[in-house]
Amino acid sequence: MNKYSLKSEELFDGIPKNIEKYFIDTDFVWEILPKIKDIVDEIIRENDGEYEVLSDGILIGKNVKIAESATIIPPTIIGNDVEIRPNAYIRGNVYIGDKCVIGNSSELKNCILMAHVQVPHYNYVGDSILGNNSHMGAGAVCSNLKSDGKNIVVHAEKDYRTNLRKFGAILGDYADVGCGSVLNPGTVIGKNTQVYPLTATRGAYPENSIIKSTYNVVKKEKL
Repeated sequence: MNKYSLKSEELFDGIPKNIEKYFIDTDFVWEILPKIKDIVDEIIRENDGEYEVLSDGILIGKNVKIAESATIIPPTIIGNDVEIRPNAYIRGNVYIGDKCVIGNSSELKNCILMAHVQVPHYNYVGDSILGNNSHMGAGAVCSNLKSDGKNIVVHAEKDYRTNLRKFGAILGDYADVGCGSVLNPGTVIGKNTQVYPLTATRGAYPENSIIKSTYNVVKKEKL
């Protein structure tokens, strides 16, 4: 089984150019989460025409499709060729990269979606980072707050104390989460890893794996 991936360079093969600098000095990728509002605000202040101003505090790229029933709260940045489908709810402190799909009744807050990310059906993504080409099946959610309200610990080869009260999930590039799954607070899923439907994840999982249940993880066979 491959080692756990907890750093940006281990989880993402590429980071959008206008947010790349914020990831450079982090030891662990979840250190970005409390900085997302400042990151989005800075990009909005420094916008030099890369984005169109949709309204105060909301920037959009080219060829963006937004359903009339969608709700977008600032500060929010939406990249090129993004589709925002009916009843999507974007609650602010959100960065959406190019060619993403935010689907019917999906809700986003304080999160970063890189390129080609799909959250297409009834998803909740809060205090999370979703890597390039990652996908969440219908009804899959990022649970970002423990029931006891305590700070979140990432369980990997050892326990990592994040000092964060809210922390949903980190998905590496091409991670695929099955329908109806719950990513418990502090979940980190490595690149190219697949989560079976109706799974409750907990802690960190290696790349190139299949998560069949919470603690049943197998390595993907090479084709």
